[in-house]
Amino acid sequence: MAARSGTEPCPEGFVETADRRFQEGYLWAILMAEFLVAAGGNGLALYRFITQEQRPWHPAVVFSAQLAVSNLCYAFTLPPLAAYFYPPKNWSFGEVACRLEHFVSTCNLLGGIIFITCISLSRYMVVVHPFFTRKHLRPKHAWAISVACWALAILMAAPMLGFSHQNKPQQGPGRCSRESPESCVQCLGMEDSQLGTFRIYSLVLACLGGILPLLLTLMAYIVLASVVLRSQGMTTAQKVHVVVLVTSGVALYACSYAPYHITQMLHVDVKLRWMGRCPSFTNEKEAAEMVHMGAFFGYQTIRILVPLATCIHPLLYMAVAPSLRCHPCHRNPHQDLPLAGTTTPQSQLSP
Repeated sequence: MAARSGTEPCPEGFVETADRRFQEGYLWAILMAEFLVAAGGNGLALYRFITQEQRPWHPAVVFSAQLAVSNLCYAFTLPPLAAYFYPPKNWSFGEVACRLEHFVSTCNLLGGIIFITCISLSRYMVVVHPFFTRKHLRPKHAWAISVACWALAILMAAPMLGFSHQNKPQQGPGRCSRESPESCVQCLGMEDSQLGTFRIYSLVLACLGGILPLLLTLMAYIVLASVVLRSQGMTTAQKVHVVVLVTSGVALYACSYAPYHITQMLHVDVKLRWMGRCPSFTNEKEAAEMVHMGAFFGYQTIRILVPLATCIHPLLYMAVAPSLRCHPCHRNPHQDLPLAGTTTPQSQLSP
């Protein structure tokens, strides 16, 4: 192949080819399966909240209901994405739907992280500061905090309306097929020319929507676990139950949200470095060899785990809502679990 001059644009299609192979192969089917489980689990949890939870809702139940709503909204972005990835990869829903797809998924991804943090802090207050919680915290405060959390998630996700766009083929209205991907319409989260700005944006999301909530959750659960394990009024089974809940809350971040933000930043950074070196490539083969596919596939793989986390969230609801726990425990629905929807008696937690 003839050598390239340094003034020619960077060759395209290397990452896009791998992208299509990964997404058209099996990602669309995984997304549909995750949609069915996430929509079913979170829909059932929200239905039980509305029909069986005693009013007014405890703050932990308020936050859990918001988490269920956020998960449902995120789940309903998966079918259009699966249809897009189904071969041949082609976006057929229009420009507005493309921008809304990225905005809604980002907004509710952030919303899920924020409300998990609220649930964690609510558990912390109930167990570590029971008197203050009983005296000062009311459901109206939880609703006000929820409104502020939604506003924060919308504000942080709003730039996606500008970054994302529909990219129509430049070669005219050809027939889209797996053999002619250049004739297909793409729904992109950003353009290559926006990579520098998007890297700053992804760093902000990682700090405010990843690292900060993780630190708050981790600190709350460390203190909570310390108080519970020192308690002489709890059985060993109750203490084990608390440890499991603490571990599950931290594991959600460790296995999905935190890696998502990390791999996204790495993917953007690697692509920026590749574009910076592009003028020095002498031919397209050399350019293709310099594509860091590890960062790309790592980011794509983690994207599978994020919807999977929304399937696991109903397990968190069972820890805070009496209506979602085993009915034989209804003799005293708050006795079996010190993280339940009411404040814990101080006698249970006295060291």
